[in-house]
Amino acid sequence: MTALRVADRAETSRWLLKAVRARPMLTATVAMLCAVTAICAVIPVLALGILVDRVSSQATAGSLIPVALLAACAAVVGGLAAGATMYAVARLGADVIADLRAEAVDAALHLPRATIEVAGRGDVLSRVNNDVTVINRAVTTVVPTVVTAAALTVVSVIAMAGLDWRLGLAGFSAIPFYVAALRWYVPRSAPVYAAERAAAAERAQAVVESATSRDTVLAYGLQDRELDRIEEASLRTRDLAVSVFTLFTRLVGRVNRAEFVGLAAILSIGFWLVSTDAVTVGATTAAALLFHRLFNPIGMILYSSAELQLAGAGLTRLVGVVETKSSAPDEDSDVDTPVSPVSQAGLTLRDIHFGYTPDHAILRGLDLDIPRGHRLALVGASGAGKSTVGGLIDGTLACDHGEILKPAAAQVFTISQEVHVFAGPLIDDLRLAAPAATRAEAFEALAIVGADGWVRSLPSGIDTVVGEGGFRLGEARAQQVALARLVLADPEIAILDEATAEADSDQAADLDRAALAATAGRTTLVIAHRLSQALTADSVAIISEGVITEHGPPDTLIRAGGELTRLWDTFHAQRPGHDDHSGPAEHPPQTISTDMRTHR
Repeated sequence: MTALRVADRAETSRWLLKAVRARPMLTATVAMLCAVTAICAVIPVLALGILVDRVSSQATAGSLIPVALLAACAAVVGGLAAGATMYAVARLGADVIADLRAEAVDAALHLPRATIEVAGRGDVLSRVNNDVTVINRAVTTVVPTVVTAAALTVVSVIAMAGLDWRLGLAGFSAIPFYVAALRWYVPRSAPVYAAERAAAAERAQAVVESATSRDTVLAYGLQDRELDRIEEASLRTRDLAVSVFTLFTRLVGRVNRAEFVGLAAILSIGFWLVSTDAVTVGATTAAALLFHRLFNPIGMILYSSAELQLAGAGLTRLVGVVETKSSAPDEDSDVDTPVSPVSQAGLTLRDIHFGYTPDHAILRGLDLDIPRGHRLALVGASGAGKSTVGGLIDGTLACDHGEILKPAAAQVFTISQEVHVFAGPLIDDLRLAAPAATRAEAFEALAIVGADGWVRSLPSGIDTVVGEGGFRLGEARAQQVALARLVLADPEIAILDEATAEADSDQAADLDRAALAATAGRTTLVIAHRLSQALTADSVAIISEGVITEHGPPDTLIRAGGELTRLWDTFHAQRPGHDDHSGPAEHPPQTISTDMRTHR
């Protein structure tokens, strides 16, 4: 499987620079607050050095008060500035990441379907969800601290050099050791972090595919294969996480070495300078305290490199999605879609060949007929090409060879398993499928799919705000809303791509009835993951290795001794109280609507 591209460092840097430049006022505010915070943090340390010298020279108490007040005021202002800096940096970062996520989602939505299928939904989902979460956590917690620490480090080094250039040079002696630690750590850890994000994407892909195809996996006896696949991906992710932690602990030792060298150099040179009356005890004390105070900020910068690299790996993956869109060819102009003859009898697929990549064919000469107004259930193992057939019919994919015949100007409406409830009034959500629909028509559509009762019981009825920030609809209700949209759109051809697969066992029968009602009289392709979905169809087609191997009425195929018979027997073997010796003929398929997942 080929994943979506990952941006290189130059591409990512250009995108970040562009995003930051788009917010000049906020960027300037961050820079100013960082400077104020760092300067206010250094002033109390310098004031302490002055106090040491004045106490050593037996100055009066009155002369100490102004210095102490200055230190106190600087501490108060610095504390307020530090809080403002943390907020401003987090705000800037959050705004930038929000733009990136929006661009990435927009890019993913506009990528050719073939690109998504080849990469896998798990890769896409891990980028716009997991990677965004990692980046957001770094932006809101780590980045503000690191930015503040970097500013404090720069100002502190300047202050040490201002006390005496030799004290500044002594503190600077630790820099090569810090740099050596990073030069050792970054080249070793960066590939591991990138591999960890890729492994997380593979794990997400394995889980998503297995979860969405769980009943097919169960029916075909592929549980062990899928569990092994998920376990392998999980173990790889774990091993990479352990490798990261091992590298980090070795970094800590190198950082401690740099701290020892720097502090020892300042104390040694300071002792020599004081003994020769080149500097005062207070200046040496201030220099030592300034360097010691840098332990935390420098350590924060170095120790946060782990999270920063993890976020950086996620950032390159998100920018990669954005850049993929900008570099992707125009699917409409570059894909040579065969002109299909017009059919007046329904849907016909003839000698269909298709592959997402040239070296991996999904469909290999598939033939399929769906009479007008007929309901056909397509059954097969995960990866057999069921959703691909749906994509070819609705036009989101173009076959490599063959022809698809359908009625002239026939509207195709597809409902996938991943239905979405859009934020806003429910009536507006329904009108996405038919903007001119009246309230009466919307209620009629809801009544057809059995949703009018619970809609009337909502706080504001059909005007209730649903989705993000509103009334939360469960999976079953969300699928009913999607089916109601189909009714309002009134297409001639409907494709239900696992559209009721997420129902719980006590809701499966209701959703199956809703799907039957919504597609009544329409030419319908049902991509089924539950046997109950297949048994309610007029006919069933079994797809295997890119071709149709069985096709006919469900009761006929069950008695034929083929693949559907095996699925039927597996289904009944998992039912509580089943007699293992009873044959399929003893169980009329028309009466079965039980969800196979309850017998996992």
